[in-house]
Amino acid sequence: MSSSVDATSTSLAEDLQDLQLDRPAKGLKSVEELEKLTVDEHLSDIERSVYLLSSGQEVQRISVIHNLPDLLRDTESHDECMRRVVPKVREVLHLAQTDMQLAATSAFLQILQKNLVPIQNYSQTFLQTILNSVDSKDPDVASAWLDTLLDVIDLLPKEVIKKEILGSAISKGQLAQSVQSRLACCRILGKISTKFEPFVIKKEILPVVQSLCQDVDYEVRGCMCRQLDCVARGLGLEATKSAILPELVELTNDEECHVRIAGLETVVNILSLLDAETCGTTIIPLVCKICQQAVQAEDATLPVVATQLGKLCHGIADNLTDEQKQWFIDFYKKLCHVGLEKNKASSRVTTPVIDKDRGGSKESDLTDIFELEDKLVECRKNSAFNFPAMVLFCGAKQFKPDLHVTFTHLCKDPHFMVRKTISGGFHEVCKLLGNSANLIQSDLVALLKDESIEVLKGVVSNMPAILDCYMSSGSNHTVSESKSGPLSDIIPAFLASENAVFTSNNWRLQEMLMNNLSCLNKCYSSENIYNKVIPILRQKLLKARALPVKVAAARSLLKLTRKVKKREQRDEIFHGLIHEFCHARKCYLRNVFVDICRIVIELYSKKFFKETFYEYLLELHTDSVPNIRLNLCSILPDLKRLLILPTDRGLLQQLDACVRKLLVAEKDKDVTDGVQSALEELDKIHIPMQSMTRRNLFEQDLEDQKKEEEEKLLLDNEEKEMKKEEEAAEKKKGDKRNLVSAKKGSENGSSSKIPGPRKDGKDLSKTKIVSPAPTPGKSPGNKVQVNSNISKASTGDSNINKKRVSSPKLSRLPLYNSNPNLHPGRPSSPSLIPIKASTTSSTNKTIKATRGSGIPAPGSAGTRRASVPTISTSRRGSLSGQLPTEVTPKAKGSNGALTPSIKERKKSR
Repeated sequence: MSSSVDATSTSLAEDLQDLQLDRPAKGLKSVEELEKLTVDEHLSDIERSVYLLSSGQEVQRISVIHNLPDLLRDTESHDECMRRVVPKVREVLHLAQTDMQLAATSAFLQILQKNLVPIQNYSQTFLQTILNSVDSKDPDVASAWLDTLLDVIDLLPKEVIKKEILGSAISKGQLAQSVQSRLACCRILGKISTKFEPFVIKKEILPVVQSLCQDVDYEVRGCMCRQLDCVARGLGLEATKSAILPELVELTNDEECHVRIAGLETVVNILSLLDAETCGTTIIPLVCKICQQAVQAEDATLPVVATQLGKLCHGIADNLTDEQKQWFIDFYKKLCHVGLEKNKASSRVTTPVIDKDRGGSKESDLTDIFELEDKLVECRKNSAFNFPAMVLFCGAKQFKPDLHVTFTHLCKDPHFMVRKTISGGFHEVCKLLGNSANLIQSDLVALLKDESIEVLKGVVSNMPAILDCYMSSGSNHTVSESKSGPLSDIIPAFLASENAVFTSNNWRLQEMLMNNLSCLNKCYSSENIYNKVIPILRQKLLKARALPVKVAAARSLLKLTRKVKKREQRDEIFHGLIHEFCHARKCYLRNVFVDICRIVIELYSKKFFKETFYEYLLELHTDSVPNIRLNLCSILPDLKRLLILPTDRGLLQQLDACVRKLLVAEKDKDVTDGVQSALEELDKIHIPMQSMTRRNLFEQDLEDQKKEEEEKLLLDNEEKEMKKEEEAAEKKKGDKRNLVSAKKGSENGSSSKIPGPRKDGKDLSKTKIVSPAPTPGKSPGNKVQVNSNISKASTGDSNINKKRVSSPKLSRLPLYNSNPNLHPGRPSSPSLIPIKASTTSSTNKTIKATRGSGIPAPGSAGTRRASVPTISTSRRGSLSGQLPTEVTPKAKGSNGALTPSIKERKKSR
């Protein structure tokens, strides 16, 4: 013990002497003084590294090793580091702990990757240390150094590998070496096989490979089996068929499950190297045998078979007959249903095991049962992972008869891990099915209604791709109230999944859902977006707990608002944002308003933001909460970038006033610093003139111009639609009015006494109506012409005129015969009733009633002294067709002479 201490002190003294000789003199004259040297002294990096490696603590030594690439990068200290520091590092590593060894593996690899040392020097120093450390007794340290060696082999030239590594690797593969050495040999041989020519591999490496494939330890056989792929690629096809395939077939029939799994994985990886004849005669029968054995044994090979089946079927698809192809599809269906047909575990649990030695009984070990169940669940999960590959294998046309039922079972599997896996690949299945994607619509709805958050995550994260598949399939382009299609069921289920997502604490999934809601603008109508999607986003924008979720909801809300067609609805949304956030009582909502404005600046045009949000945002500089004022300072430079002079001179003055007030009145230190940094950035921003922007349009200006054109187009389309709606409403109203008039005309047509148009085309309404023979005792009456306007009166005023006629009903024709004896029940005083516009049917009824009651018809002798006044065709409420009540027109007789008024006749009598 004392001798080792003396040796250590002697080496330390020698190092310190070297330090004294190599570095400039600083008043240190003796070795004793050098022994008192501490890290606090002014030393160079090389001197400090040597000192810490010699007498420093473990953490200090690790720090030196970590910084070794930096020391070698410095050209001035490179040679000195190679001469003094690197030997000390190699010396320390012999007895170093695990942490220092791991640090050295990383540092040695970085030195080669960055070419800090010539290859010759590296192979003489660092590579020797790596090769020696691979045989470390600590398995973790040995594994770390082996991984480093494999990475180094990729960077070394072929000559160095053959000289320094090949011989060492072959020696490690001898049967007399330990299992750890033989395992390392397997991995090294697999790595270097791709570096040499086939004849070198066949002469130097192949004998050792064949020996390791026959090793007594199953771990060595399995490890070598996984490297046969690399060896076969180095040898070529012919040597592989003669030397590698026999070993591979034997390994796939090994008694150990671990070796059989390795053999199956190697078969899958080697398929691309083999020709069609070898696949048909050797590989396909071998694979079928492995699959059958895995299903029968239900051991650990079953999940591996389910994992590799997709690659396997895709690799041998060109060499399969129709029967073989159907066999693989049927086998895949068995894997998807394994463990669901019957519960084998329940029968095993109740089976007692008798211990004859102890004379008692005990329950069978439940561990084996649970392990079996886990294997079966893992098998179904791996089968669900390979479902897109199997759809590609069988084709979209054969999906419905072959795999549709299996897909539905996987989507409804009792274990959530299986449903999670199939939901994660749902979008890939949709893409492969193309126009047949509507076949799995119900399965998508079922996954969206799943209670497991993990299952929802797989569907929700890929919902934009799924909706794009349904949109491109041509089944339904938009969802409206009147249409029904796949999207009409999928989108409501997608919106309903929000309830389950927000019951969990997974805010990342909530953020993803809010972001993906913006994809509905392609497949949802404007009214549905406004009535169904935007309320959800506004609610989450107000009540979501995580700030990223609020920001995602705001972004989707503003994206969807650009697709809302009605200006009233858009204005209502923007006014709601200003009211609910900018003027909110809660400070965190007002803080969110700043983030909303950032998104508006990104998505909308400059003109829109300046007209809608600019002034409201600047109001927050007077907010009582410092965090809001601090957040406002970060967006002030963006506001200045929106301005254009001289149009926005007023907005620029408001911005300057806001900054000036914050500079003068702000008392919070953080806000003051934020204002200063914002002011420095504001000074760097140059506000363009309007004339200059017209000449030179930059990329940002073109994007803003495009946004403004889209907003203007939205307004123009809205105006056109409003005009179309007004025209349609007027047309509908006119059609309804004509329908009512036609209906009334048909009802009253049977009782009309006015003759209708003749069949020969002559219109009787325009001819003169000749009165019947005059009544005896009366003067012969002249022919009275009835104005044809009676039959052409407006139908719209007929109802109004009917209401205005009071009981008892009087004829609308002028009646001047006031003899009460001839007309009992009539008023004794004559009255002048002006004729107004009415329907033909009402006129006919009046004529009929007049004739039936003994009242002379127009044109008879009783109406000689009366003349027919002009018929008014004006609408109700119009003064153009009404006679003044104060001035009574003079009546004329049938001969055209003026007839005396009523008072004059009384006087004459």
